[in-house]
Amino acid sequence: MTATLTPRPPATRRAERSGFLRTLHAEWTKFRTVRGWVLAMAGALLVTIVVGLLGTAAPAPGARGADSASYPKGPAGEAVNDSFYFVRRTLTGDGALTVPLRSLTGVADTGIGKTAQGAQPWAKAGIIVKESLTQGSPYAAVMATGGHGVRMQYDYTHDTAGPSGKVTQESPRWLRLVRSGDSLAGYTSTDGSHWTKVGHAKLPGLARTVQAGLFATSPEAKQDTAAGTGFSPAVATGTFGRPALTGDWSQSAWSGTQVGGDAGTSGSYTNTTEGGFTQTDGGGFTVTDGGGFTVTGAGDIAPVVGGPVMGVGFSVENFLVGTFAGLIVVIAVGTVFITGEYRRGLLRTTMAATPLRGRVLGAKALVAGGVAFAIGLVAAAITIPVGERSARGRGFHVFPVTSATEVRVMVGTGLLCTAAAVLALGVGALLRRSGTAVALVIASIVLPFLLATSGVLPPGVSEWLLRVTPAAGFAIQQTLPQYTQVLSVYEPSTGYYPLAPWAGLAVLCGYAALAFGLAVVRLRGRDV
Repeated sequence: MTATLTPRPPATRRAERSGFLRTLHAEWTKFRTVRGWVLAMAGALLVTIVVGLLGTAAPAPGARGADSASYPKGPAGEAVNDSFYFVRRTLTGDGALTVPLRSLTGVADTGIGKTAQGAQPWAKAGIIVKESLTQGSPYAAVMATGGHGVRMQYDYTHDTAGPSGKVTQESPRWLRLVRSGDSLAGYTSTDGSHWTKVGHAKLPGLARTVQAGLFATSPEAKQDTAAGTGFSPAVATGTFGRPALTGDWSQSAWSGTQVGGDAGTSGSYTNTTEGGFTQTDGGGFTVTDGGGFTVTGAGDIAPVVGGPVMGVGFSVENFLVGTFAGLIVVIAVGTVFITGEYRRGLLRTTMAATPLRGRVLGAKALVAGGVAFAIGLVAAAITIPVGERSARGRGFHVFPVTSATEVRVMVGTGLLCTAAAVLALGVGALLRRSGTAVALVIASIVLPFLLATSGVLPPGVSEWLLRVTPAAGFAIQQTLPQYTQVLSVYEPSTGYYPLAPWAGLAVLCGYAALAFGLAVVRLRGRDV
């Protein structure tokens, strides 16, 4: 015999909703009439704002001052490095450029009077089509790198890997870049006859007349020393055979241009000496009458990565450093919202009025979480714009982000506070002791965050803490992007979390849901 489930009548469902709303209203009334809780939450808002603004009142380590120009911006509005030596001619309409790259070498300054030979892993030499000589203008390039093989890159953030291997006199690479309208395709070959497509780029609205030619550039050399990770100046030199051209190219001679006055960041440095090129007599690995080039340059063509180590100045999350202080207060209030009733014996009265214990705990979670969300959201909405204006007014860079990212950070800060409040409520219901519960939740959220981001722990330990503890929730505030094609220090101490923003918040929410679920089970299973 099959049992049939009878749906609850609409009147029953309305009564249940009405009952929960009454419980929710009762818990909200209880919260707002306790002056200490209201004042504490107001204090959480204030301390989040004050600590965040005071924490960025002094110059960030390595930040550039008022005499520093703003970073160039790429087509998508991101901060970019765009500094390289460019041997160029003008191309109108469709066309192609093919050239053999016979070698890629480099040298780095490792100290006073000391140098190290060899191209840096992300040193680049190849061919590029660029809309103009203006920094940040659209481009597409196919290139060889010092340690990551052949790549096709375009518009700074896009990177496609091609064949691996280093370029040497014994193992040259032929490179080809083909333009068709606003589409560009990059190819490579080991013999100049058999070609492999590396990648494809589409640059909407690309001008009909563009600058195209050969380039070389190199970010700084990364050095790990006893004092920590450092960077030192480096240059790259690409030795090219004679370029082969198809299409409507200008008839003027090749000319050399230093794009960008300095090398920016991304592990780069201010280039005090311009790169250059010299025309060679040989034709590389093909028989020519001459016309090859040796091009030397420094800098990078890449997005700017953040972190004080790289001299960006401030990022959006720097202005929210006070969140940890506000969370301490939120955690304390979320805990005593339930443990206070245990201590005074008022929970029996509450349960007598509302026998459904899960409903009571759910209403408390909505009240505590809702207030915490408002605290986090308002604090972020005030601190971020005020902090940005203050930093820029003092002449310091603020890492640019999109409006959508700022909204995500503001809303995410509110959700971070909500999850912390619900976790505190659940732990408080489980332990029924205010001091123990508050200490445990703070030790699980705030303490790992401070240890991981302060740099006192090894990077591996810091990343582990921000993966498996509730402190992972702070990742929701991260705005600094990480790029595989940019050499930097991607560690929690420089603002990089091991989890993506929403994934990190999900870890914290998981802990909060677990604590709340266990609290409901325990509350139903024993007397109050």
